[in-house]
Amino acid sequence: MSQSKRSVVLVDAVRTPFGKAGSLYAGTRADDLMVRALRGLLERNPRVDPSAIDDVAIAAATQSGDQGMNIGRSVALLAGLPKSVPGYSIDRWCAGALTAMTTIAGAIAMGAYDIGIAGGVEHMGNHPMGEGIDPNPRYLAEKIVEQDALAMGNTAERLHDRFPAITKERSDKYALRSQEKTAQAYADGKIQRDLIPTATRTPELGWTVATVDEPPRPGTTLEGLAALKTPFRPAGRVTAGNAAGLNDGATASILASEESAIALGLTVKARMVTFAFAGVEPEVMGYGPVPATEKALHKAGLSIADIGLFEINEAFAVQVLAFLDHFGIADDDTRVNPFGGAIAVGHPLASSGVRLALNLARSFEEHPSVRYGITTMCIGLGMGGTIIWENPHFNGKGGK
Repeated sequence: MSQSKRSVVLVDAVRTPFGKAGSLYAGTRADDLMVRALRGLLERNPRVDPSAIDDVAIAAATQSGDQGMNIGRSVALLAGLPKSVPGYSIDRWCAGALTAMTTIAGAIAMGAYDIGIAGGVEHMGNHPMGEGIDPNPRYLAEKIVEQDALAMGNTAERLHDRFPAITKERSDKYALRSQEKTAQAYADGKIQRDLIPTATRTPELGWTVATVDEPPRPGTTLEGLAALKTPFRPAGRVTAGNAAGLNDGATASILASEESAIALGLTVKARMVTFAFAGVEPEVMGYGPVPATEKALHKAGLSIADIGLFEINEAFAVQVLAFLDHFGIADDDTRVNPFGGAIAVGHPLASSGVRLALNLARSFEEHPSVRYGITTMCIGLGMGGTIIWENPHFNGKGGK
């Protein structure tokens, strides 16, 4: 029997403060970070009956140790959800949480679920990037990919090669703006409101509570960025200053059918229009958001001119700039990452997709004249993922 697609909405989303890898959360397990985000999410949404949650999808790029054992099911149990609530794990590297959201949304849209939780966690201190991987030698022996494809920093340098107009100076200027926008968002209290205070423990300080992100550098200058080393290539263009750092953190979101959200009196922060994933050459994986966005726009019957807000994950400044250049958007366009991005706050791999949706939802509240926004990110081994969202606060006075 055929069924019409149901509208899927973002009810709410939260995250832990992000830490530098192995620093703020050195004494904290990854699954406990995820539990804290999940509990915090449900605590501020008391109208959601935990027993009514249809599924829990949690992403991690490294699924071993404290990020293994089917972390979706594990954290559901550890967070105290009823044992009747199932859970599963997702792995699409950096787009793990974004994929968790689209997977839960797909089940809601077809009527299998009414409400679900999607999130992600990455403890890069406990699990350094690339830990335990064993790339098949055929990748290189059969020239399926170049060696650079297996190191994300090298793919960013190759993206600079492909687009020489994206200079190191442009990347540094973009990175500086990310730091400045994040500092302003903190000064205005726009980031802290969605951070779940999270307990931390160190031998020196004992127990403390993290309430703000650790990575931002509000005193960053263009001169300081220009002086940083280029670790991936001599005289290269990618530095620790114009790329996201290595980080620890967790995110969680509630997705529901719009009819269920209305019936339960839940907030509606964004309405999912459609989504798309696309592949590119692994050697320039940062270009993935371009075809993913084109594909999503085509599915939605929209053009880039219809998009009024953009949340683009800042894995590397060059990756964002390549996207902006392709679509004819200025480097300093105020519609792009208005609260700053991953260059400042961090990118705990599989958790970041929900952070993008959270930021976009907050921007929707501030811009009722904007109808559509996107969240997009690049993905290792040459992919991109994009979700198009509709603003539930749209007042009809704009169009984008």
